[in-house]
Amino acid sequence: MPSRRDQRGTQASSRENAGTMFSKLFKTHKKSLPQDGFAPIRPDLSFCVIGDVHGRFDLLTKLVDALPQNMSILCVGDLIDRGDQSKDVLEFVKDTRMITPLMGNHEQLLLNFMKSPETGGRRWLRNGGLQTLESFGVSGVTDTSGGEDLLRTRDHLFDAMGEDMVLWLAGLESFAWSGNVAVVHAGADPHKPLQEQEPETFIWGHPEFRKVPRRDGFWIVHGHTIVDKPIMRDGRISIDTGAYATGHLSAAVITPDGVEFVAT
Repeated sequence: MPSRRDQRGTQASSRENAGTMFSKLFKTHKKSLPQDGFAPIRPDLSFCVIGDVHGRFDLLTKLVDALPQNMSILCVGDLIDRGDQSKDVLEFVKDTRMITPLMGNHEQLLLNFMKSPETGGRRWLRNGGLQTLESFGVSGVTDTSGGEDLLRTRDHLFDAMGEDMVLWLAGLESFAWSGNVAVVHAGADPHKPLQEQEPETFIWGHPEFRKVPRRDGFWIVHGHTIVDKPIMRDGRISIDTGAYATGHLSAAVITPDGVEFVAT
């Protein structure tokens, strides 16, 4: 039997090996601090925010494992479409109590398809919906299919997802906040207080969101618009790094000490 000293040596070696493996799998960046003239980050509680997953279950599980285990996790939405594993992503997020997703425009497109496939179907299918259908084992439709095919596909998807999952998606919030940090999917009107804005703005964005710095003391964490790497600037914290195409899924770890980015 190894001595306690040997055991400590083995444990230290294991930690070193784990650290080496972590450094190979994940890219971390130093804490980002606010620019001069912008309020410091002041969340009530520390938490993590994951960017647009878009059906990359493989990246999502790796990133969740890399985040601090004692913090709650928000997802900015767009869990689905484009990538091949939307079903796995939805089931994982729905069943993981520590993760709270927000509504993204791709979830909204799926729900529009569920409500009115003849009017909302083709737009969703052209923007990654075909991959989501395939992940649920639903086929036989294209982005040029007609009304009857779309109706039949909607019914098959509803059966494959189950009523509970559809209702869960329909009930997602479009906005969350802690202290002076707000989380939305796409953006916010920089000229209006957050409490006066419509959910559609948070889900689909605003034309001046990325042009006009926010000056009300809030920092807005968002996805939707792909950036080369996570960035904190002008009242915005942008974390969509195009996971479905780049293989880089990013998260922001937000604490009163600042913001740290972690990416696969």
